[in-house]
Amino acid sequence: MPPHNHSHETILVLNFGTPYVQQVARQIRECHVYSRVVPHTMPPEKIKAIAPRGIVCVCDEISLDKHEAKISAIDKLDIPMLAVRGGHLDVSNTLPGFLKQCGCSFDWTMRDYADMMIRGIREQVGSGQVICGLSGGVDSAVVAALLAAAIGPQLTCIFVDSGLMRKGEQESVEHEFTKHFKIDLHIVREEKRFLGALAGVIDPQEKRKRIGHEFINAFSEAASRFKNARFLAQGTIYPDVIESGGDADAPAATIKLHHNVGGLPDDLEFELIEPLRDLFKDEVRQLGLELGLPESLVWRHPFPGPGLAVRCLGEVTVEKLDTIREADAILIEEIRNAGLYRSISQAFVVLLPVQSVGVSGNCRTYENAIAIRCINTGDFMTAEWSALPGDLLRRISTRIISEVPGINRVVYDISSKPPATIEWE
Repeated sequence: MPPHNHSHETILVLNFGTPYVQQVARQIRECHVYSRVVPHTMPPEKIKAIAPRGIVCVCDEISLDKHEAKISAIDKLDIPMLAVRGGHLDVSNTLPGFLKQCGCSFDWTMRDYADMMIRGIREQVGSGQVICGLSGGVDSAVVAALLAAAIGPQLTCIFVDSGLMRKGEQESVEHEFTKHFKIDLHIVREEKRFLGALAGVIDPQEKRKRIGHEFINAFSEAASRFKNARFLAQGTIYPDVIESGGDADAPAATIKLHHNVGGLPDDLEFELIEPLRDLFKDEVRQLGLELGLPESLVWRHPFPGPGLAVRCLGEVTVEKLDTIREADAILIEEIRNAGLYRSISQAFVVLLPVQSVGVSGNCRTYENAIAIRCINTGDFMTAEWSALPGDLLRRISTRIISEVPGINRVVYDISSKPPATIEWE
């Protein structure tokens, strides 16, 4: 059965620099109509060439006055237009009527998005070879599944073992992608390289930059073995772009660098493929299910590109990483045993750069502290801390202190996003 062609059903969402543009785009998609966010600088003739069913201009009062001429020019394209103003925005009552006016059929699904991306990948790649980086997380897994569906044997996946992974990460990736997906997977072991680059570094942004730099270099070296490798596929999603300041029309300053969208060298030899760049995490999960990925993989908690380096506050060492791995494994095991893993969006531990006095037997201790971070969110742009049962927290704390050497204190992070970010660095 040929894929549905919904190009004529597209609603363009013009971003005039407000933080609410993706909220509007999501509400359109929830109406089963495809929306695409584009910068307000897109020329009217290019907008007309796309032939959208409608245009939504998202702006505040200041940008409305500033760009009045631009909005007037768009209004002359003879395409239905809706101007959305203001903040804490809810246009759910306005959108259905506007979308009906645009002649939309309200039958777009994530399956249509998958088909559109598969067609786009085939057109972009042609007969070329694609390298896809696997991290073990859902984002890169969905990208790999899309590529496998689109180009099959032209895909080569590379897993860079940076030494910054969770406990058992490499073995899990190797099993899932060679046994289950039958993908050509190459594992590159680079622990010494990454730890060497991080030696003495304590600044979070510098950590991310160096990890991104080494990641790309490791990829370049591994990909050089494949003569036709012209493309690099990444699992960049929209929150990564926003937090990294990668959206030219987003008003927010850079919050943190993501190695997918920050630290890339100017002489990058790959052409990038980023099919998830416009999606939020919950939409990525929906896409993964549409592509037939197992639920155990689709619902795996997110893991940051820089790995445990941003959960090790201060300088990164082998000993600190081992401590984090063991404590994190206990946390996840207890959450699974309590039947709460699916209901929690993300859970992890952070090794703090402080020591405190404790008691073990009759002896005084002066050891490290671990912070537990569990959050609930729909899109990872905002998040609330998870109110775990007290008996569960007690079990987790007791096990970490008794089973992980060098830890004598466990604290629980009750900060929301904003003002805090999900990761500590």
